[in-house]
Amino acid sequence: MTISIRPADPTDAAALARALLGNRDHIQPFEPRRPETYYTAEEQAARLSAPDSRSWALVDREETGTEEAGGERIVGLATLSGIALGPFRSAHLGYWVDARYTGRGLATRLVGHVCRAAREELGLHRVEAGTVLHNTASQRVLAKSGFERIGTAPRYLHIDGAWRDHHLFQRILHDEDPPIG
Repeated sequence: MTISIRPADPTDAAALARALLGNRDHIQPFEPRRPETYYTAEEQAARLSAPDSRSWALVDREETGTEEAGGERIVGLATLSGIALGPFRSAHLGYWVDARYTGRGLATRLVGHVCRAAREELGLHRVEAGTVLHNTASQRVLAKSGFERIGTAPRYLHIDGAWRDHHLFQRILHDEDPPIG
């Protein structure tokens, strides 16, 4: 297993759609209900092109298959969305890892990588994440990655068919002044 992390872009859309479809049952308890079009390359290309988000793919270079470009298989993804600059300099973090790869520290590695990129490439001050109350695995990942719990939001997101309470977390990346202008 040779796992690496790299920026994701619209050329990853077909592989990402396959990975999401293959992990549909695994991530369903933590995700909004999705239309069938969500699991298409076209929808994933649009999501990877969103102007206020950036994504990073977790890829296994040894998992080859004739359908996988470049001998890579996407086994996870992290996205910073709602990127706000100016005096706020913040974003929301979401991530998932293929069911066959959980429990190996890959989510923690992916989140750490994204936080470094958020600070060094985007100049963000803060990253926020939320988990449904029963997602203790994700809460452990966030704690290991330097996030602190900042509260609980009742009925925060519509997840798996119902409005669910979420624990909210944040990681302050730095306290430098934002650029002026």
